[in-house]
This record gives sequence, C-alpha cells and structure tokens, in this order.
Amino acid sequence: MRYLMTTRPTEQSADETLYAEMGKFIEELTAAGVLLATGGLEPGGVRVTSVGDEITVTDGPFTEAKEAVAGFALVEVRSREEAIELTRRFRRIVGDGESVIQQVFGP
Repeated sequence: MRYLMTTRPTEQSADETLYAEMGKFIEELTAAGVLLATGGLEPGGVRVTSVGDEITVTDGPFTEAKEAVAGFALVEVRSREEAIELTRRFRRIVGDGESVIQQVFGP
C-alpha cells in the first residue's frame, strides 16, 4: 500500500540536531525500501481550472501560508497503521504541526 504523507509549515526553526535526526530517519526508511520519494514544495504553485471548454491558469499562492503544504513523503508500507506510525515518528522529530496521510491508489 502506498501513502502520501504531507506536512504543513511550522514556526519552528530548523537546527543541526533536527537535520541530523531527519537525515537518520530518511536513511532508515530508504534502506528499508519504504521511502519512495520525498521533497519540499514551493509555497505558490499554479492552479489550472476548467469549466466546459474554458481553461484558466492562475499563479499562486492561494491559501494562508499556514494552510499550504510544505513537503511530502511517498511511502510503501503494509498497512495504514504502519503509515500512521511513520508519521508519528516524523512529527516527534520535527515537533508541533500537522501532517495528513492519504492512501494512493493505482499502479
């Protein structure tokens, strides 16, 4: 089962300890074959909407900064519970904030 885990930005500043702990966590998940992709996301983006034959392209940002998705991890695990546990571990490393877990369907 694949899950997309996203996180919102926080006010917490990153320090060397945070980077070291996150580096170890990423290395562990990569070595276990669980982590498929990870990355940060630009705060703006581009929105493409369609209504009938009309396509509209709008530059971001679109929401308050605290509501935007700041980063993601795509993992392949055996169960939803395992995805939740990985996200708990991530939150313990990075501190206060919010993450969302969504199952990814398809090949």
